[in-house]
Amino acid sequence: MTCCFYTGNMSTLRIDGQRLLDRIMALAAISPIEGGGNCRLALTDEDKDGRDLVVTWMKDLGLSVSVDVVGNIIGVWNVGSGSPVMTGSHIDTVRTGGKYDGNLGVLAGLQVIETLQQAGVTPQRPFAVGVFTDEEGARFAPDMLGSLVFVGGLSVEEALDIQAIDGPRLGDELTRIGYAGNTPCPQTPPHAFVELHIEQGPLLEANDVRFGAVTGVQGISWQELTITGQSNHAGTTPMRLRKDPVVVVAEVAKFLHDLALRYGGNQVCTVGKIDVHPSLINVVAAKATMTLDVRNTDEQLLKQAEHEIAHFITEIAQREGVTTSIRTLARFEPVQFDQRVIDIVHHHAIELGHTVQCMPSGAGHDAQMLARVCPTAMIFTQSKDGLSHNPAEYTSPEDLEAGANILLQTMLTLAETDFS
Repeated sequence: MTCCFYTGNMSTLRIDGQRLLDRIMALAAISPIEGGGNCRLALTDEDKDGRDLVVTWMKDLGLSVSVDVVGNIIGVWNVGSGSPVMTGSHIDTVRTGGKYDGNLGVLAGLQVIETLQQAGVTPQRPFAVGVFTDEEGARFAPDMLGSLVFVGGLSVEEALDIQAIDGPRLGDELTRIGYAGNTPCPQTPPHAFVELHIEQGPLLEANDVRFGAVTGVQGISWQELTITGQSNHAGTTPMRLRKDPVVVVAEVAKFLHDLALRYGGNQVCTVGKIDVHPSLINVVAAKATMTLDVRNTDEQLLKQAEHEIAHFITEIAQREGVTTSIRTLARFEPVQFDQRVIDIVHHHAIELGHTVQCMPSGAGHDAQMLARVCPTAMIFTQSKDGLSHNPAEYTSPEDLEAGANILLQTMLTLAETDFS
C-alpha cells in the first residue's frame, strides 16, 4: 500500500493505508473468535476494551473526547469554525462478527484527521469522529440505539432502561464499564455526516464495481413473536390433539420466505432466532419464540408485508389452537440520503479513478439516524463474497485504503459546502 503526503494540492492527499490496516487488526485482536472474526457485544467487557483503545488513539491525535449519557464517544478536532463535519460508525459486533463492520468507519475517520495533521492542512470546519453505542442491536434492541438517542429519536430515560438479552439494564452496564457519560442528548447536529462502511452484501462485487455511493437505507421492521401451546408427551399425544407452537414457527418462517420471493425487488425477510421451551426431544413444546426481520426500501410495501404477516399469524394460530403475542423490537422507515452529499461522494470516487454506483443499503446504519438532523450519505466498499456478520468477512487492504481516501476528500469538500 502507498502513502502520498500533501504537496500543495489537497486532491493529492492520501491516508496511510498500512496504518489504517494496523489499527483495524489491533482492534480485531480484542475479543477474537474462531475463523478470524470478533465477538464484541455492546457494553460487555470486550466492548469496554475496544472503546478504551479507540479513545487512546483519539487522545493521541489531540482530539477533544466526550462521552454522552448513552455512551456514544465523540472525538473532535477543534479547528476552523462552525459545526463539525462528522464521520464514524460503531465498534460493537454481533456474536459472530467480522473485523471490518463498523470498525472501518471509525478508524478511517481517525486516519483522515491524522493525515491532515501530518500534512499541515487545517479544514474550514472542525472534524468529528463518532463511536455510536449498540449499533448492531445484538444485545440491546433496537439497533442503531446510540445514534437514535444522539439525534433525539429515543429518549435517554427509555434507552437507559432497555434490558439486554442476557438480563442487565443498559444504564447499569454503561456504569459498570465506565462509559456512562455526562454530555446530554440529543446533541447539536453536525454540519454534515458521511460514513464509510463495508457493503455487507454481494452487489458491488457481482457488478464488478469497486465502490458504492449510498442513496439511502431500506426500512426495517423487527418483531418478536411468542407462541404458547400445550406441553405434552411426544409419544402419546395424537397429532390432531396437539397444540404445538413449533408447527406455527415453521409455518411462519415459510410464509416469510415465500412473501419475500413473491414481492421481489428489495423485499427481504429473515427468521434469525428461535427459542423453544422446554426443548426436549420427547416433549411437544409449551412455548416458542422467534424473531421476524422484514425490510424494504418502499414504506408502503413494508407496511403491506407487515399486514400480511400479522393476518397469517392470526390464521395459523387459530388453526393450531395456540395463542400468540407480538412485541415490536425496532421499526424504522426507509431513509433517503441527501443528494448533494451523494453527488460529492460519487464525484470523488470517480476523481480518484474508481468505478462507483449509486445504490441503497440493505443493512441499517448509524448514518440513517444522522440523516434526520443533517445532510448525510455513505460510502460502501466491496465485501468479498457478500459476507458480513460472519468471521470470514473480508475487504481487501487496497479497498480499505481507497475507501478512506474517498472519505478524506469528501470530508474536505463537505467542510467547504454551504447547505443552507
